[in-house]
Amino acid sequence: MAWLLLAFMSAAFLGVYDSLKKKALKNNAVIPILFLNTLFSSLIFLPFIVLSGSSHVLDDTIFHVGSGGWDMHKYIVLKALIVLSSWVLGYFGMKHLPLTIVGPINATRPVMVLVGALLVFGERLNIWQWIGVLLAVASFFLLSRSGKKEGIDFKHDHWIYMIVGAAVLGAVSGLYDKYLMAPVESGGVGLDRMMVQSWYNIYQCVMMLAMLMLLWWPKHQQTTPFHWDWAIIGVSIFLSTADFVYFYSLSLPDAMISIVSMVRRGSVIVSFLCGALFFREKNLKAKAFDLALVLLGMIFLYIGSN
Repeated sequence: MAWLLLAFMSAAFLGVYDSLKKKALKNNAVIPILFLNTLFSSLIFLPFIVLSGSSHVLDDTIFHVGSGGWDMHKYIVLKALIVLSSWVLGYFGMKHLPLTIVGPINATRPVMVLVGALLVFGERLNIWQWIGVLLAVASFFLLSRSGKKEGIDFKHDHWIYMIVGAAVLGAVSGLYDKYLMAPVESGGVGLDRMMVQSWYNIYQCVMMLAMLMLLWWPKHQQTTPFHWDWAIIGVSIFLSTADFVYFYSLSLPDAMISIVSMVRRGSVIVSFLCGALFFREKNLKAKAFDLALVLLGMIFLYIGSN
């Protein structure tokens, strides 16, 4: 059951990633932080790309990066665009909202993936899956009531819309991942997992550099100033590690993607605890109940998927 252990490790890394992201964004400029995160993530994977292309050192290892022309890279560019759009919305939203609200909203992504599969692929939901969806909807309604106690109106708060938009794009990215790495004979593209993870970081870095120079730099003196925080490096390290462990767990024999995905979204427990312990966020009892509904909904989704 090594793949299950790796899934729990990925969830823990993701929870720490969200917490470090919240710390880095405190009273800080969003765009340069996002650029630095993509830059450091690219630097982590650049040696694997170079070694895989120029030598046989990484051949037959889990770190080998596959090669391909534009016919493959065009799919990765689109992946980078989807993920970066999600990150931009998510970073701005997280900066202005409590982590104990952002986490449960992000935890509804499996429901969004399921609804996406229903709409895009014409899949039909069974009773267990419908219960999971309804529990997630109920938790979102209750979370909005909890937010009102902190002056957050879900209907009119644009930061909430950004977090929801980030979650939706994250779900789109999950569906797209399934298409990218599925075998050609199964209707997918059949891309190498390390090729996708390595190159989409580099493409994101290029996109963020353009955004930094064109949008942020000309007006940076009139906006929130940027200051260095060591949490910025931690964000890149923990995200890259979480994704690598996730993809590796799926490559092991007998790994069940339904369980891995559910466990991975359990990262919200780590981020919720960090929000309570380190950021001293409020109204925790009500939010904990909302979070429990989300997790219960995920359990019903898992039962319905098996």
